[in-house]
Amino acid sequence: MANIFMKSSWGSDNPTNAEMVFGHGNALASADHEVRIFLLGEAVTLARPVVRENLIPVGWPSVAEQWDASIKLGVRIESCGACSRARGVTEKDIADAGALIGTPDTFVEDVEWSEKIITE
Repeated sequence: MANIFMKSSWGSDNPTNAEMVFGHGNALASADHEVRIFLLGEAVTLARPVVRENLIPVGWPSVAEQWDASIKLGVRIESCGACSRARGVTEKDIADAGALIGTPDTFVEDVEWSEKIITE
């Protein structure tokens, strides 16, 4: 199976696009691929429960349900630290969501670790 790195910048401005990185990542993780997701830009706002729980994409379960499924499947979710600080997303928000703070170094590590890269 493959190591797959996924990157998304979709946030609350488009719930359907915001969900796709989790839905697709979950499908890949369920097929025994190892998946890492890196959120940047507006996507980091998904680490806030009030945002995640209120985003309902067209035709898919809520972003919160998909995020929780990702965590249960062992998908590593990173939220860009600089992007998070700029949007008022706290380290506590990120940790409570089961995610990690992403940095340029972890981004490079993820890219080098991956065999396939998907941008959503």
